[in-house]
Amino acid sequence: MTADDSRETFRSRGALLRLIGFARPARGRLALAVVFGVLALGSGVGLMATSAWLISRAAQHPPVLILMVAIVAVRAFGLGRGVFRYIERLVSHDATFRILADLRARVYERLERLAPGGLPAFRGGDLLNRLVADVDAVQDLFLRVLLPYTVAAVVGGASVGLAWALLPSAGVVLLLALLAAGVAAPWLSSAMARRAERQTTDLRGELTSHVVDTLQGAPELIAYGAAPAHLAEATRLDRDFTRAAARSATTAGLGAAISALAGGLAVWGSLAVGVPAVRSGALDGVLLAVIVLLPLAAFEVVAGLPLAAQYLERVRRSATRIFAVLDAPVPIEDPSDPAPLPASPYTLKVENLRARWTPTAPYALDGICLDLTPGRRCAIVGPSGSGKTTLTSVLLRFLDPASGEVTLNGVGLRALTGDDVRKVIGLCAQDAHLFDSTIGQNIRLARPTATDDEIRDALRRARLLDWVDSLPRGLDTHVGEHGAQVSGGQRQRIALARALLADFPILLLDEPAEHLDIATADELTADLLTATEGRTTLLVTHRLAGLDAVDEIIVLDKGRITDRGTHTDLISRPGLYRTLWHRECAPTPQRSGSAS
Repeated sequence: MTADDSRETFRSRGALLRLIGFARPARGRLALAVVFGVLALGSGVGLMATSAWLISRAAQHPPVLILMVAIVAVRAFGLGRGVFRYIERLVSHDATFRILADLRARVYERLERLAPGGLPAFRGGDLLNRLVADVDAVQDLFLRVLLPYTVAAVVGGASVGLAWALLPSAGVVLLLALLAAGVAAPWLSSAMARRAERQTTDLRGELTSHVVDTLQGAPELIAYGAAPAHLAEATRLDRDFTRAAARSATTAGLGAAISALAGGLAVWGSLAVGVPAVRSGALDGVLLAVIVLLPLAAFEVVAGLPLAAQYLERVRRSATRIFAVLDAPVPIEDPSDPAPLPASPYTLKVENLRARWTPTAPYALDGICLDLTPGRRCAIVGPSGSGKTTLTSVLLRFLDPASGEVTLNGVGLRALTGDDVRKVIGLCAQDAHLFDSTIGQNIRLARPTATDDEIRDALRRARLLDWVDSLPRGLDTHVGEHGAQVSGGQRQRIALARALLADFPILLLDEPAEHLDIATADELTADLLTATEGRTTLLVTHRLAGLDAVDEIIVLDKGRITDRGTHTDLISRPGLYRTLWHRECAPTPQRSGSAS
């Protein structure tokens, strides 16, 4: 075993112990499941032993009253086996699903705290696989590993004890066979399956990520002729995954073969020691059938343990991947004793702000100052990479300043919880997500108690109500996945209506006209400024059309403020803003002269 394998094994064992810790709230149900599991398998062993004695004794034609107890016991064990098994499944699955629900909720909560700054460390498809497949795999730890091993230890020990009481040498044979099937075979299966299960889990996540990326980017892949290469890569990953799964299945088959071989040897071994014992008078001939057939029932207890060992390897890997998410550092930590949210109206003030995404990265913002008083509207403009989006992340408390201060009515944002900050400062982003639902439901996300009239008012202010009213189903019109059934401009207006319905005291508009054609972008910008009139607004944009309506324009370049003022001020003096304005908005002079 290499050093990397040793570290991986150590981490996986620690992850398993942490998973077991998640079961504490359900430990009563799990203990009850063990009890009924013992009763179910114990009934099977009792059924086999009692039936063997009954058949052997009945062959001697004794009075029927001598057989009555055994007959009743056979019926009781036969009925009890099914009833106890049903109850055990019911209780164990109930306990396990409670554990899974709690674990999945914790992963969701962690993802919420990681978003958005901590999520780029994971691929989207792989995150989905961790949240679904890996969490689902955790159920095997309780249903197919811990419960079977515990029940096997109890019932197997009782079976050995019964065989020992009848004939000590038969007890030794059964003990050795059970150890071979319940300990040696699972250990061998686990050792052989470790690498295959690790590859299977990793390849499943990689394949999921690749398939998701391919489906999401299918139009571009087809347009640029890259689809065949991506499909070939998906085929390769699927082939590797299939091979790893086949190796895993081979290991499971080997473990099952060893267990079956041990069971057969136990029967022959019991015969080998039982027949001489009968001849010598050390064992009643009627009991020979009991010690010979007892291993057949006892091996039902350990038959699934080699496969359980393989499931354990799978759970170990999945647990490691889950805890990689749960242990990922949170970009922003809420204060342990947060300050109360100040009362409105709100003034947002930025003083000498410096910010960067990692401790070693260059500053994305350097010395930014900004003052947003109630009702004031400012625009942040500048080329790509100038720090505009970083500023919105700081204001929304998705990123903490490296130095400087951002205050809300004099209270530093770092003294407030992120949720409190985002109750005051709302965002309408360039990539605002639309769910695969109706227009009304997408807007009502901002305020679930909103009436249709309030939603229609938000649509009116977003200049979209006439279009919605023209649709056959109105607010009940489905927008499709990611808003695929509406245009880019309509998608942004729906997002704006949602932000307006939320009625944030301070509204951040981050590149709302991005990815739109020039005419649509200019029209949307004008409508946004009209809809936000009188509301404290910060518009982050690289489009300059219509900015004469805002109170102040701040020009960013490489994280620094290079100029600020009104549109009239900035266009009247040389600088980056005037250069960008003439490049974007100034009329193009017509060519003079005529063709000769």
